[in-house]
Amino acid sequence: MRRRDSAATKQLLLDAARRRFATGGYAATFIRDIASDAGVNVALIARYFGNKEGLFRACLAGSADELERDVAQDVAIDQLPMIMARHLTDARSEQYSARLMLLLRSSGDPRAEEIRIATLHSFAERLAEAGGSTVLDAQFVVATMVGLTILRAAGVAPLADAGQEELVTRLQRMISAML
Repeated sequence: MRRRDSAATKQLLLDAARRRFATGGYAATFIRDIASDAGVNVALIARYFGNKEGLFRACLAGSADELERDVAQDVAIDQLPMIMARHLTDARSEQYSARLMLLLRSSGDPRAEEIRIATLHSFAERLAEAGGSTVLDAQFVVATMVGLTILRAAGVAPLADAGQEELVTRLQRMISAML
């Protein structure tokens, strides 16, 4: 008999759910598809997350926490552009893009929308605190990150082909002006 690893199972479910929610949105995502993608029984979603909304909330919270760790926590303001550019250009960019797309994807469900909006606002607040600026200025930075992700994912040239140094130079100017 195979031994259960609840932490690993939760992570499999979160990873599968993030992919599904990021590509299809909340309304078009079904928990049995997430469970199938994760290779686990659908009942484990109820056990670990309560329901689809709980899983969505966990995905959003995890995405915001990971973005904060990557971008805002204990980072000097002059280091933010390099960190952001690295995430937008390195091999993990697919994972980073999925996290941002999850935070953006319209869900069609009012409660999920509240969770999504609160998560985006909280991330901007944390970024503002890290940068010593206003939330509005931080939201401009977040909007730039999101816009860069969307345009690069869509393959819009020359942005999609821009290298790290090209992005860092521009991000440095923008972030310095905003934060």
